[in-house]
Amino acid sequence: MIDFIKDPSFYNLVRGPLVWIAFICFIGGSIYKIRQIIILAKKEKVILPFLDLKASIRSLIHWILPFGSTNWRKRWVMTFMTFIFHICLVFTPIFLLSHNVLWNESWGITWWTLPETLADIMTIAVIVTSLFFLFRRLFAPEVRFVTFSSDYLILFIALMPFLTGFFAYHQLLLPYKAMVIFHMIFGCIMLIAIPFTRLAHMFYFFLTRAYLGSEVAFRKGTDW
Repeated sequence: MIDFIKDPSFYNLVRGPLVWIAFICFIGGSIYKIRQIIILAKKEKVILPFLDLKASIRSLIHWILPFGSTNWRKRWVMTFMTFIFHICLVFTPIFLLSHNVLWNESWGITWWTLPETLADIMTIAVIVTSLFFLFRRLFAPEVRFVTFSSDYLILFIALMPFLTGFFAYHQLLLPYKAMVIFHMIFGCIMLIAIPFTRLAHMFYFFLTRAYLGSEVAFRKGTDW
């Protein structure tokens, strides 16, 4: 198995066609998902006319700031873990030095990168917070009750690119080249999965928060 993975042609297959397929699925699927959300919002006659711009912006700001909303402040441990997870999940791969080198080699694109020590810490943060969410789903009764097999699969998909990347960087478990290939495969799986799983909440999060904020403003309540 390892000898097959170490074959240069397999590495080129993963880095070339598989990466292209992943990006095409991610971009095409994302465009489709956003389009479907817009169409659905237009069909539901009470959504877009109901939105209050001021309330929507206030709700978004409260929700994207740590402890900005009442609900965030009530569950400070969950809030801390959630923000650390999402910040590191998004920004680590975008500003990772090795990824930047690949962008530069392939398309001549380059931008600011994270110091390697900081990127390593952020990778560990994703791993630790993923384990926190896993244990929470396993042992918290109120969460386990609404957890499905797909939730574990999605968490696995989000975790594995970081875990394999960490192993590759520190040359743990498997030879470096083999672990890099696993890292690329899991990275491609995550890109492909984003538009077609619950990871797509990154697209409809804004509309959801805008609607909830408008509803709360309509009822003269507080933003939760």
